[in-house]
Amino acid sequence: MTTARPVRRYVAASPLKNILKTSLPAVVDLSSQTIMWTIEAILIGKLSAADFAGVAMAIQIVILFFTVILTFVVGSSLIISRHVGAGEDWEANHILGQSLMIGVIVAVLFSAIWYGGAVYLFQLIRHEGTEAARAAGVTYLRTVALFGPFIILNFIAVGIVRGSGDTHYSMIINVLINGLNLLLAPLLIFGLFGFPRLEVRGAALAVGISHSVGFVATFVLLRSHKSRIFLSFRELTTPNWHSLRRLFNAGFPTTVEQLVWAVAQFIMMSYAAMLGVTALAAHGVLLRIQGVLSMIYLGFGVGAMTLMGQNLGASDRQLAERTAHTANAVVGVFVTAIVAALVLFSDEIVRLFVTSDHQVVSLGARVLYVFAVVQIPKAMGGVIMGHLRGAGDLRWLMWLAVISSAIFEVGLGWLVTFILGAGLLGIWSVHTVGEFARLALNIWRFRGGHWKFIDI
Repeated sequence: MTTARPVRRYVAASPLKNILKTSLPAVVDLSSQTIMWTIEAILIGKLSAADFAGVAMAIQIVILFFTVILTFVVGSSLIISRHVGAGEDWEANHILGQSLMIGVIVAVLFSAIWYGGAVYLFQLIRHEGTEAARAAGVTYLRTVALFGPFIILNFIAVGIVRGSGDTHYSMIINVLINGLNLLLAPLLIFGLFGFPRLEVRGAALAVGISHSVGFVATFVLLRSHKSRIFLSFRELTTPNWHSLRRLFNAGFPTTVEQLVWAVAQFIMMSYAAMLGVTALAAHGVLLRIQGVLSMIYLGFGVGAMTLMGQNLGASDRQLAERTAHTANAVVGVFVTAIVAALVLFSDEIVRLFVTSDHQVVSLGARVLYVFAVVQIPKAMGGVIMGHLRGAGDLRWLMWLAVISSAIFEVGLGWLVTFILGAGLLGIWSVHTVGEFARLALNIWRFRGGHWKFIDI
């Protein structure tokens, strides 16, 4: 491939300005989805604890499948950010087309699995009294599957737009999607203003409709020449095996890493289900809160990844390191405020989700103190992982995820939860210890400096 335009850089001179310019729109962008999921959870929680638990499980299944798609999102974002940093626009557009070409196939396949396999996936919840939760989860997942191709393709395309550094555009699209979802959800769940009362099915329809509208908006953007990348139909329909292998090699370790995290979270959810509906519902509340907070951390992580890739693409390792240290300081300020809010308002936060079940509120509020502590390594670790990912140190992150999840979330989680009888508090306590261990190892890896010389 040859460079179509003269080399140019998109990075700003000030690391702090560049971090805020790239990361804050990404925070709003990514948080809008989980905020919508949180509002949806509050609405569904007003139906019943069983509906709440079933939908929470369905969303975990969707997230599990989305981790596989990260091969194309992360792989293309890493490569595109290097090309953008070097000013190689044609190569960036080529990678976009190749990613979406594979995305079409994956979108259709996964949607079919969601619809046809929903009943079998929810057989994992076998505890007595969870029949209503299983039924709600199946209904939600099958309804979402009808819109699956649009939801999945938009997830890939917006992820690439975000990874290229156009976080203000990805923010606008996701705010549009989730604003529409916010409008439709209460109308279709509760049957307001003449709409039919569809409860869980209505929540899923609101998701499907809003994301389909978002797909159209993303397609228009990528064909408009307004973003840094442009969707060429020729690149979309002409496979290049060298580029596909490059995408796979760049994205596969991150897909394995994220798949391991998702499986570990799913196992934690299964442990909570084995403790009963109360523990499952309380765990679902904590996951909803964690989902919102994780998107804040991920926004900074995406900014860190993008800027690292662009700086290294421009062969400026010194600026890459200075930007990384500044990003660490910024997220440290954010997470301090988050931990303080969680500790001060624990009961009120849990009651936002489940107001009718005092057992769920009591259990969730007790565990929330441990939950607050784990935010420190989650936030700091997310940004440091963004630096390492943007530099291409992907296999380190993959193997760290595999080994640490097997030790902490799966092995020690079972031991502390069931053998020692610590229950839901044990699940989150072990998870907290694991997060601190991963943070320490990632700091050690970053300080070693190996990341400065990795070629993608």
